[in-house]
Parts: sequence; C-alpha cells; structure tokens
Amino acid sequence: MWTRASITADRPVSERAPVGPARAAWVRLVRRRTALVGLAVLAVLVAGALAAPFTAPYDPNGVDFALVLQTPTWAHPLGTDQLGRDILTRVVFGGRVSLLIGFLAVILAVAIGVPVGLISGYFGGRVDMIVQRLTDLLLAFPGFLLALTLIAVLGVGVANVVLAVAIAAVPIYIRLVRGVALSVKAQAYVEAARALGGNDGRIITSHVLPNCLAPVIVQSTLQLGTAILTAAGLGFLGLGVKPPTPEWGTMLGEGQTYLLSYWFIATFPGLAIFLAVMAFNLLGDGLRDALDPRMKL
Repeated sequence: MWTRASITADRPVSERAPVGPARAAWVRLVRRRTALVGLAVLAVLVAGALAAPFTAPYDPNGVDFALVLQTPTWAHPLGTDQLGRDILTRVVFGGRVSLLIGFLAVILAVAIGVPVGLISGYFGGRVDMIVQRLTDLLLAFPGFLLALTLIAVLGVGVANVVLAVAIAAVPIYIRLVRGVALSVKAQAYVEAARALGGNDGRIITSHVLPNCLAPVIVQSTLQLGTAILTAAGLGFLGLGVKPPTPEWGTMLGEGQTYLLSYWFIATFPGLAIFLAVMAFNLLGDGLRDALDPRMKL
C-alpha cells in the first residue's frame, strides 16, 4: 500500500513542497552534532539553575565550621569550602546569578546597540559620523577593561555588573547592525518601497530590521558566553556580586588561595564557567551556519 510519506519520498526534489526558512534553519541546526551538544549542555545548566531552590540539598549560604574544607563525599559530592558551605549547592545557585547576568547584559546590549546601529547605518551623514566616533572610543578599550572601569565607577552589585557588561558589548552590536543596514538600504526593493511612498520608519521596520535578526541572534548567542566570562572575571577580582551571594567568578576567586591544597573549591566553579561558555560558543557556531541563507539542506 502506498502511503503519503512514501509518495512524497518518491517525488523528484523539484516537485516536493517548499520548506519554510525557519524549518530549513532548524533542520540545518539539528544536523550539526556540536550545536546539539552545546544545546544539551546549556539545557542542563539552565534546568539546574531554575530547579536549584527545589533540588539543592543545602542552604547555599549556610555556614558550618564543623565541615570546613571537606573533600568530596557522598554527603557533599563536590566537597565543602572554607566556611563549610556545600560547593555543589553553591555552584547550582551560582548558575542562577551567572546566567541571569549574561542574559540580562545581552538583552540590554541588544536593546541599545540595535536601534543605534540602525539609525547610524540607514541615515548616514553627520549622525553616522558622531555615532561611529563614539563607537570607536568604546572599542579602543578591551571589553573586560571597559567593564572593569565602569564597575570601579558604579560600584559592585548585580545591577552594576549587568550594566557594565552590557555597555562593553554595545559597540559590537552597533557595528554589526550598521553594516547590515548599509547593505540593505542599497537594495532595489528598498528603493522601490521608498518610491511607493514608504517612510523611513516603515522601511526600517519592514525591510532593514528583519535582515538584521539572523546576525544579531548569532552574535547574541556568542556574546552570552563572553558576558558570563566577563562577569566571572569581575567576580574573581572581587568586583562582581557581593558575597555571600554565590556566583561562579566570585567562588573561583575565593578558592584560589586553597588551589594547591584543596583543589575542588576552585575547580568546580571554573568547570561550570567552562561548560557554559563552551555551550554558547558551540550553539552560536551552529546557528551561524543554520541561519546562513546560502546553506542548503
């Protein structure tokens, strides 16, 4: 008996129903094993962070001097730190803070950088010159150094870390979106839309902005890893989240003193940072290929 699936499979490629761009991108993404690995690792980290209040066996800030610097055991699989706090619990709860900082910083950077880049690239002229000179000024500083300077001015705390990391990432989005806007506004269909009476706002939202979505999504995925790494670096230097709030970079900084004697204090927060950054980079590389319109199924 002929089934619908078998009939469809026997058809020539030219006669098959066209595949939508979203479905085609998803098919290309799932064919990349490295991207799936990154997605799986990220899913585990996010799920663990969200479920931490319900699954963590101990209080992340609970001090117990009778359990100071215990090596990994069944009761404490990752050991305890210099104050007797369970490291596994603190790593899981630290994921909530580190991932939150990364997501909020990237969202804020996109909210600032994308509109500014669109305006700069589409209108050009003096507006573009002013925006790009300010962007050059921000890009003159390495991202971590810029975030470090802003933290020195603003002070420590989650909100200030998010703001500092976001501002350090804003120039990247401005340059990225400006380049896309310069390319798109020169296309024939944009000229046709303008000839038909379309105003600048409508052209930007209907034609320029949609072409920016794919590169912005890819850049944001990669930028999430950078944001987490930058926030962890600030925490390592004691300029991130205020103790005793668990955060991967802060935990790494607290454990450096005991690194030679009690390796597990710094190793597991560092491993969590490594896994998160690796997962976002693998997923970002997969999305870059999946969202490329030149790639075929």
